[in-house]
Amino acid sequence: MSEAAAQLPFRLPAPEGGRPDLLMIAGEHSGDEHAARAVRELRGKNPALAICALGGPNLAAAGAQVLHDLTASSVVGFVEVLKSYSFFKALFEETLRWIAEHRPRAVCLVDYPGLNLRLAAALRERGISVKGGGDVKLLYYISPQIWAWKGKRRFIMARDLDALAVIFPFEVECYRDTDLPVEFVGHPFVAPDYVSPVAYDPAAPILLLPGSRKQAVGRILPVLLNGLAAHDANAAATILYPSDAVLEVIRAANPPAHIRCVPTGGEPVRASAVLTSSGTMSLHCALAGIPGAIAYRTNPLTYLLARWWVKLDYIGIANLLLKEAMYPEFIQGAARPEALARELRACLRDPERLTRTMGLRQRLAALLNQPACGTVAHWLAVRLA
Repeated sequence: MSEAAAQLPFRLPAPEGGRPDLLMIAGEHSGDEHAARAVRELRGKNPALAICALGGPNLAAAGAQVLHDLTASSVVGFVEVLKSYSFFKALFEETLRWIAEHRPRAVCLVDYPGLNLRLAAALRERGISVKGGGDVKLLYYISPQIWAWKGKRRFIMARDLDALAVIFPFEVECYRDTDLPVEFVGHPFVAPDYVSPVAYDPAAPILLLPGSRKQAVGRILPVLLNGLAAHDANAAATILYPSDAVLEVIRAANPPAHIRCVPTGGEPVRASAVLTSSGTMSLHCALAGIPGAIAYRTNPLTYLLARWWVKLDYIGIANLLLKEAMYPEFIQGAARPEALARELRACLRDPERLTRTMGLRQRLAALLNQPACGTVAHWLAVRLA
């Protein structure tokens, strides 16, 4: 064991039942959810598949042996990652040790490029992966946003990976100048079995979505609460949260007692309007036709670095796909209470705002529902055959 891995307060358990067929690595709540959908479908077709995971509760519920809840350790931003460097270095080395010892037939890396692309490179350099002369296939599901920044990563990915499955149809073209096999497998939010965690209801409370990672929630939730208070301090509202760890951060922000905190995974939460961070939940809301706005704040240094590296007109996923602001964006100092209150009033009182939101929702669904060769589970099954 390396010196870094020896610093980890635990050791990843051995797989149950010998050599695993597949190791899924999903470092965020959204990746855990998408990977779990694929595992359920895979196991439905072949219950004998042995699947391990570095993931979260959704992968565990889908039948994977979760070696470590990686979603509970996820962080966002350059500064935040530096603060957790020792832990992630130790976990990285322990993961490499586990793969080298137990040799899963394939590793599927789900999004989370900060960790996953480094793992892919290390597995090649150590002769463990197919591209390094070994016997472990490296698959990748949900492409890094190379169309936004660090576009040259596509050549590193082609060097290290055996295949890539993407969820936006335009991403196939982004890799056209490499020899990496890339396949559009459809977006999970328009899959036939997709159940949205949110739904539009003009009589429902306002929805606040501060994100899924603790550091982000700690910065963004106070902004959303201040915007809601500037609109109406007594307005009924709901905060949706993905984990107990995030709930602790929400409670630390002392939201008013009349605001409900509801876990994801139950019945769809109904909302008349939404103030949301820029992550995955904002796309859920857009596809549900909930009018709203995006508010986002991060560490000032992280923001300055992002301004330098990222060249995009929008940060919201729906806005990027539509090439217009379905959800107006208020970033850093622009996320002022009065600005967010103004957006809430328009969402709740302006019929034209609702009509426009519904029209853009239909356009968005059509963009994501283009024909695909098969689901991600089918894509994985072919490569495990």
